[in-house]
Amino acid sequence: MEIRTASSPKDVKYYTTDRLREEFLIQNLFVPGEIKSLYSHIDRIITGAAVPVSSLTLTAGEEIRAEYFLQRREMGVINIGGKGTVTIDGTAYELEPKDGMYIGMGSKDISFASADAKNPAKFYFNSAPAHKTYPTVLIKPENCVCVELGSLETSNHRVIRKYILPGQVESCQLVMGMTSLKPGSVWNTMPCHTHYRRMEVYLYFEMPKDALVFHYMGEPTETRHIVMRNEEAVISPSWSIHSGSGTQAYTFIWGMVGENQDFDDMDGAAMSAIR
Repeated sequence: MEIRTASSPKDVKYYTTDRLREEFLIQNLFVPGEIKSLYSHIDRIITGAAVPVSSLTLTAGEEIRAEYFLQRREMGVINIGGKGTVTIDGTAYELEPKDGMYIGMGSKDISFASADAKNPAKFYFNSAPAHKTYPTVLIKPENCVCVELGSLETSNHRVIRKYILPGQVESCQLVMGMTSLKPGSVWNTMPCHTHYRRMEVYLYFEMPKDALVFHYMGEPTETRHIVMRNEEAVISPSWSIHSGSGTQAYTFIWGMVGENQDFDDMDGAAMSAIR
């Protein structure tokens, strides 16, 4: 498990391109036959992925000093690959592409498998510290809260599906979902915002090999960008905007942890103030 420390906005505005990428970009998550993960000191989120060719078992590792991974954590999982199975304490859950799961604190034995090793599942996960056990839930995208925003005229026509949030799938602090851009749209989260009470991680996917997303971050008056490619994730501290423009439409998974779970708790950044 890789570990990343927190960064000050006073320092980040002086970072080079390489340093920005070193601190915030998460690459090479989806490795066949492996579970890869990254532990961020920012709200203690763990971001990771499992790509099972044969069965893979999730272990705690030395970094979190726990008997098992979810001893004091919760987890959200979304499958962006082929059909697969997540087995939790002996109960198997079949996940089609874009199906998700919430896995509650105290779940001990967790393993991942693919229905077809030649088209493996790609289980992307976010995990946060937890203080209470909530039920494990298999989440179908068609059953999620769905919101359509933006327009083709402003290049941000998109569909937001909320997988884990209060009133739908309960959790301690994790909020998670997926946003898909309509063909012809390239902007996400614009006008942009910050939310000082929680941080966020984006995973960009469903992008052709030669496509790019320019992910914008930093304080509203000190913006920076990170060039992102298919199946790469990016850490967004609470003080940072988090928005992107692509060379064509794409999909991204967002996961938030922190002080509260109010999806609309945002501090808007006026377009006139962005620079």
